[in-house]
Amino acid sequence: MAELQDEIAQLIREYQAKTGKLLTIGTVESATGGRVSDRITNVSGSSDYYKGSVVAYGNDAKSSIVGVKTTTLRKHGAVSPEAAMEMADGGRRLLKVDICVSDTGIAGPTGATRGKPIGLFYIGLSTKDKTIAQEHRFHGTRDSNKHKAAEATLQLLRDSLKEYSRDKLAGGLDERHVVT
Repeated sequence: MAELQDEIAQLIREYQAKTGKLLTIGTVESATGGRVSDRITNVSGSSDYYKGSVVAYGNDAKSSIVGVKTTTLRKHGAVSPEAAMEMADGGRRLLKVDICVSDTGIAGPTGATRGKPIGLFYIGLSTKDKTIAQEHRFHGTRDSNKHKAAEATLQLLRDSLKEYSRDKLAGGLDERHVVT
């Protein structure tokens, strides 16, 4: 079975072969600390479509570099669906990519707060058409939680690429030209 980053590369190449357009991707990572970008760049030729990453670990970086609103951080916290979505959207604009994923979470063993336990992660994704966030709860060590969060981020990216391709290609396939 192919690794997620290999599936992502294949999906991007298939989309390019069918449309002539190369989709570009980027990442904004917090709790995973660069693990997602490391996995993506393990694929030879990934520099064709992978434009970069921001590891915005602290709130100042999330706000000043990626554009997460300080009101979002105050009202919802850095570990929230709102922050994950703003990270992904800000990263998409900053990196000038078609699709950007983000992660924010509490890897442990410290950092839990009321209502936000260790292992709580939010994964964000932004395209020009939508911005979403998924909640994940992992139960493990700091290292395993970070690994699972990176895996979940790559899964969301892969699934989004499948959906993106299906939606964009279906639009072209449904078009009919009738000659009478």
